[in-house]
Amino acid sequence: MRNKIHSIILFSLFTLPIFAQKLKTVEGEYTYYAPETVSLEEAKRKALERAKIKAVEDAFNAVVSRYNTTQTTIRNGHTDSNFTSIGGSEVKGEWIETIGEPIYQTAYEGNMLVVTVKVKGRAREINAASIDFKARILRNGTEDKFESDNFRAGDDLYLSFTSPVAGYLAVYLVDSDNEAFCLLPYRNQANGIYPIEANHRYLFFNEKESPESERKFVDEYVMTCERTTENNYIYVIFSPNQFTKAADNNMDVALPRQLSFEDFNKWLVKYRKMDQEMVVKRNPITIQKRM
Repeated sequence: MRNKIHSIILFSLFTLPIFAQKLKTVEGEYTYYAPETVSLEEAKRKALERAKIKAVEDAFNAVVSRYNTTQTTIRNGHTDSNFTSIGGSEVKGEWIETIGEPIYQTAYEGNMLVVTVKVKGRAREINAASIDFKARILRNGTEDKFESDNFRAGDDLYLSFTSPVAGYLAVYLVDSDNEAFCLLPYRNQANGIYPIEANHRYLFFNEKESPESERKFVDEYVMTCERTTENNYIYVIFSPNQFTKAADNNMDVALPRQLSFEDFNKWLVKYRKMDQEMVVKRNPITIQKRM
């Protein structure tokens, strides 16, 4: 990935007017049976994510719900009824940080790859509904219909974002080498925060479609890939409470400002412990070399 705009960003720090929530140590284990099309790296990622979910479910339980609706229509004197029943479950907690390294075991049953993982971490209980913002990763187009998690080298990256409440937003990309790159706030924004208005669709990383007052700040991104395939993550972090981005460095003028994943994770865990309203969406994306 390279950055088309080169600049320097300053940042400021301030404290959150909220209190930390008690965390609970949890453990989870999950066995994932991978289809033939799934690589070992991807199978490990899926197994780990599901082990975390299972650990949180076991610690805080899940709310099981069912909604029934009946729709009645009358046509030519005949009455028709359509009954719909929708069920689901919602985990009452969220994973905050991992303790130590996950332990993996891999095997084959016939031609099927089987990955088992054990993981330990800290989680917290969710006592209220989280903010339901919409964040869509877009490939080579600025409308939501271009949402994708599969990229090729040379593709443009955009992000659309809408929140039902006002707040603050940060976006990071973590690559295969465990480096975290700050995509938002933009490099030229000197205060290290990006404020969000409620009920407004934002389009990021596109200068042409950005507000005129903001165009001088906008960074545009093109995906690159040194290996045949790379698995990255885009973290979308939102809170109604003000927070600043992590302290980072301008290591390469052709790249966004960056820091190690370890330092990024420490920064994120600190804020999540302090801010019960912070919502983090971790979106996996795949980048492939053009052949």
